[in-house]
Amino acid sequence: MTLTTPPEQRAALAEKHRQELAASAGGTRREQARLAVLRLAGRRYRAAVPLPETPPQRILLIRPDHLGDLLFATPALRFVRERFPDAHIAALVGPWVVPVLSDNPDIDELLTCAFPGFTRQPKGSPLAPYTLLRNEARRLADGRFDLACILRFDHWWGAWLAAEAGIPRRIGYDIPSTRPFLTTAVPYIAGRHEVVQNLGLAGDGVWSVGRGDWGLGRMRFEVTAEDERAAGKLLAGLDDSRPLAAIHPGSGAAVKRWRTEGWVALVQVLIERHGVQVVFTGSASEAALIDPVLAGLGVDGELAGSVRSLAGRTDLATLAAVYRRCALVVGPDSGPLHLAVAVGTPTVHLYGPVDRRTFGPWGDPARHVVVTSDWPCIACNKLDWPEAALPEHGCVRDIAVDDVILATTGLLSEVP
Repeated sequence: MTLTTPPEQRAALAEKHRQELAASAGGTRREQARLAVLRLAGRRYRAAVPLPETPPQRILLIRPDHLGDLLFATPALRFVRERFPDAHIAALVGPWVVPVLSDNPDIDELLTCAFPGFTRQPKGSPLAPYTLLRNEARRLADGRFDLACILRFDHWWGAWLAAEAGIPRRIGYDIPSTRPFLTTAVPYIAGRHEVVQNLGLAGDGVWSVGRGDWGLGRMRFEVTAEDERAAGKLLAGLDDSRPLAAIHPGSGAAVKRWRTEGWVALVQVLIERHGVQVVFTGSASEAALIDPVLAGLGVDGELAGSVRSLAGRTDLATLAAVYRRCALVVGPDSGPLHLAVAVGTPTVHLYGPVDRRTFGPWGDPARHVVVTSDWPCIACNKLDWPEAALPEHGCVRDIAVDDVILATTGLLSEVP
C-alpha cells in the first residue's frame, strides 16, 4: 500500500521544497557559463535584417518536444497555414513524434532531428550537441528557408541551428538563452497557456500579424481508417452496448504518478456503479504500473470481462483511435491525455508539479477536468526530483480518491 502524506506535514514539506527551489533559482555555474558562451556565439549573427516586402515563401517551424507539447503547437501550425496558403511550410521535430504530424494537412514537409536533451537517452560526449548542430545546419541550409519559428520558449539549440543554417528571419521567445540568435524576440508571458503562447509567437512574429481572439482553437491529430481498424481489433470482444473508459496511469516523470490503490478504487466504482468497461493504456514498460492495479482488482475473477490492458500493444495513431471510441480517458498529466483531448474525448487529468495554466488540457473545461491535491507547493514545475526524495513529493500521489471519482462520474453522467 502506498502511504499518503499526513495533512499536517504537507505545509512543512512544501516550505522545504520552496526553499530548495529558491536556492537553485539563479542557475548553476555551468548554466551561467553556458549563457555567457551563447551570448558570445550569437554575436556573429547580429546583422540587421530588414522586414521583407513580400510574405515568406519557405517557412521552417521548430518544435523539439514530445507528444503533448507538439500537440499544443498544432493550432499555431494551422494559423500559419491560413495566413500563408501559398508558402512551403516545413516542421522540424523529433523522430519520436513523427506520427503526430505525418497526416497533418497544414504542413508540406516533415523533417526530423534527434534534438539533444530530448532523446531520453544517456548523454554522450559534451561536444556531440555542437557537432550535430553543425551537421544539421548544413542540411537545413539546402532548404533555403527564409523564415524560422522556434516554438519552444527556451530552445537555444534550435535558435542557434536556424542562425547557423543561414535562415535570415528567426522568430522566437525573448529568453536570455535564445535571444542572441533571433531577429525577432516575442515576450513569453508567465501563466499563459502554451497554445496561446505559440499562437502569439506566430501572430506577433510571422509577417507582423496582429493578435486575435484564439478562443478554443482545436489541437489536431488525424486518425485514419486504418487506425480505426487497428483499434477495433484490439477492442474486439468488448460489449458495444456499455460505455468504455481508458486509464493511462503512466507519465514521463515519476513525481506525476498516482497511487495504485487509487486506480483500483476508481475502476471498481466505474464498473460496479456505472457499468463501464475499462482499458488500460501505456507503453510496454508501463505494464509495471498497470499490473499491480489488475492484481488489486482480481481481474481473473468476475471483473475479467470488464477490464483489459493494452500496454505495449498500440502505436500512437492506434492509441488515438482507441481514445476516440471511449466515453472518458483518465490519467496524470501526460502526452496521451492531451492526445485524448485532441481527438475530442472527455478527460480527467491529475495535476501536481506542472502548472495547469500553462500546460493544462486545451479544451472546454466542462469536458476536460483537472483534479489536484491540497499541497501548497503544487505547480512548482520541477519534475526531476531524485528517486529517494519522491516520498516527500506527494502532490499527485495524495490526490483524494473521492475527488477523482466525482470528476469521472460527473463526465459519465453526460454520456447518452
